[in-house]
Amino acid sequence: MTSTDPRSLDVDAVLAALTTEEKISLASGSDFWHTQGVERLGVPAVMVTDGPHGLRKQEGSTDHAGLHASVPATCFPPATGLASTWDRDLLRRVGEALGDECRAEDVAVLLGPGVNIKRSPLCGRNFEYFSEDPLLAGELATALVLGVQSRGVGTSLKHFAANNQETGRMTVSAEVDERTLREIYLPAFERVVTRAQPWTVMCAYNKVNGVYASQDPWLLTQVLRDEWGFEGLVVSDWGAVDVRWKGVAAGLDLEMPSSDGAGEASIRAALAAGDLTEAQLDVAVRRNLELVARALPGLGSGEALDVDAHHALARQAARQSAVLLTNDGVLPLDPRSGGRIAVVGELARSPRYQGAGSSQVVPTRLDDALTALQEGTDREVVFAAGYVTESVEADDALVVEAVEAARSAEVTVLFLGLPASFESEGYDREHLDLPAPQVALLEAVRAVTDRVVVVLSNGSAVATASWQHHAAALLEGWLLGQAGGSATADLLYGVVSPSGRLAETVPLRLEDTPAFGAFPGDSGVVRYGEGLLVGYRWYDTRRAPVGFPFGHGLSYTTFEHADLALAPAGEGPGTTVEVSLTVTNTGDRAGAEVVQVYAAPLDASVHRPAQELVGFARVELEPGASTPVTVTLTARDLGHWSAEHRRWVLEPGRYEVRVGASSRDVRASAVVRLDGEDLTAPLAAGDEAERWLAHPVAGPRLRELLGDAMAMLEDPQHGQMMRAIPLVRLARFPGFPVREADLPALVAEVGGRA
Repeated sequence: MTSTDPRSLDVDAVLAALTTEEKISLASGSDFWHTQGVERLGVPAVMVTDGPHGLRKQEGSTDHAGLHASVPATCFPPATGLASTWDRDLLRRVGEALGDECRAEDVAVLLGPGVNIKRSPLCGRNFEYFSEDPLLAGELATALVLGVQSRGVGTSLKHFAANNQETGRMTVSAEVDERTLREIYLPAFERVVTRAQPWTVMCAYNKVNGVYASQDPWLLTQVLRDEWGFEGLVVSDWGAVDVRWKGVAAGLDLEMPSSDGAGEASIRAALAAGDLTEAQLDVAVRRNLELVARALPGLGSGEALDVDAHHALARQAARQSAVLLTNDGVLPLDPRSGGRIAVVGELARSPRYQGAGSSQVVPTRLDDALTALQEGTDREVVFAAGYVTESVEADDALVVEAVEAARSAEVTVLFLGLPASFESEGYDREHLDLPAPQVALLEAVRAVTDRVVVVLSNGSAVATASWQHHAAALLEGWLLGQAGGSATADLLYGVVSPSGRLAETVPLRLEDTPAFGAFPGDSGVVRYGEGLLVGYRWYDTRRAPVGFPFGHGLSYTTFEHADLALAPAGEGPGTTVEVSLTVTNTGDRAGAEVVQVYAAPLDASVHRPAQELVGFARVELEPGASTPVTVTLTARDLGHWSAEHRRWVLEPGRYEVRVGASSRDVRASAVVRLDGEDLTAPLAAGDEAERWLAHPVAGPRLRELLGDAMAMLEDPQHGQMMRAIPLVRLARFPGFPVREADLPALVAEVGGRA
């Protein structure tokens, strides 16, 4: 009946042999981290556990909340940092390392990555998400998933869908129109599913347009499976289930964690009442068995880990994650000669290297920036704490000590950032500001020296406009994982050149952000009133000033973009545009450039953002070296979701392709005209006269029938008002040449719809 090999499972044979009660049990977890097993049929329970930037496997037996201490594992930079690398290859390598660590600990599925869009910088869990842009989030998450799963370990793409806040996250209804869902909040999920087939997808806690994601057949079956071809298992977020049997019917295969029998009772009662069929249950059970079958070959391997190599990879990832926002020339610091360096700020000594909540990893080791800066130079380095990290009040004695250290130094490196209590899973931030004592400390230090380098530690954007003029250089360090301290020293001393680019816009003020006034909602509802204009799409379309634009990041070298060329090919949905250019390192240091490709539709018939990221490439170059860069765009990249046609479409017309180093730093552009698709919709009598007149067939025919009456539709003062009237209603006006009784024949003549 079942294989004698303990690392294989005959899914068909097991499914046929299961009793109904055993099937019911398999649709729920056995505890906080394990699936349910069936001992008599050789079905083991397998372990799933938190990620996504490191393994968080709970030590010993699981507790009721799954929050006991976890085994040491490599803590890579969270997604907020990894996204700033814009490096697909690096993300794949990080994924491979995560997969190896899961295998070593007999973990079947790592719960991540999270690809929810950063709708507002206030979302408390933004540190765990990649970007405000779905293309960037989807590309990097795809690479991470491919890396993890190449090691025979599954991933769990989360949180599906529209989970963009922590306030009311278990019950709030995200009210989002379908076009906005399709263009902003679903594409990152779609890209990962269609290109990497994650073993599992995790549903979100929240409702989407009034329906819990855990029991939404449109999300879990129609879109995810029928449209995107997802082949794996859908698991609930921990505690996300509302009505379990409705989840089974909708496509939720596994409830986690164990619900103390409540989920099983719901399924049992629904089967008895005829609300759920055993065939529907079998679909969920098969997917659970298939997950176990996929996981078994990688379990019990006893593979040893190269902990040092993983730490080195974490250091590289941290180097590439940091973004140099400003620099007046003070950086890089010379590690071999020069005067005293003052390192100020408790975060230099006690780093904040990851977010708070369910994703906290116990690192295998932890580098702090203070030690790394001391060990990386021949210069004297002094330290002053300056503040107490979690205090909202300034410590006068610490401030005086910091000012004196800065006064006696040639340069001061000041570490500022958000305390852990400011951002966490479970609640949202209230503002974009650094703690007031830290800003006051910067001002006090700046009063005695003009050579101040600020290094930030934060999981989401902070407002810098009111104080950044005090800094000669500003390095956005995000949360850099366990090797962030040594990576920061590498960047400050010029061991490597900064190469991070912002994956989210830094706004001037909270009031400028797209969702201001509509985040986090009220009365159990949050309305996504900004629609498509999320992140840079909002700022660039409105031509609004920002603190730092999406894609921005400085280097210790310079790059030139030249020889931009566009080569269109194909037709209709098969249209492609090959974008090619040459990038040259024009400076005297090695460095990496991120070539960003944006598209601006110039002839769109519907509202579209001013420009959208449609491709990117990261290239590393030695001084003086050049390299060709090619990015191929598809009809999908350039198109939009048509509410009228209920699909992605590419309109005919002109498209401007812009290539640059941020959404506001365009180095070259060119226009291409594409034939697109014939999107002429069939006419009906109830359509506006404007649509009839614009139709290639119906327009000339209607003009012929109207004769002199066309004058009233073309009248300079009233014509626009008249053309907005449906043709069937115009036909009812006294004296109108076309009567209502004539319309069915006219509609048929021009190939319209009844």
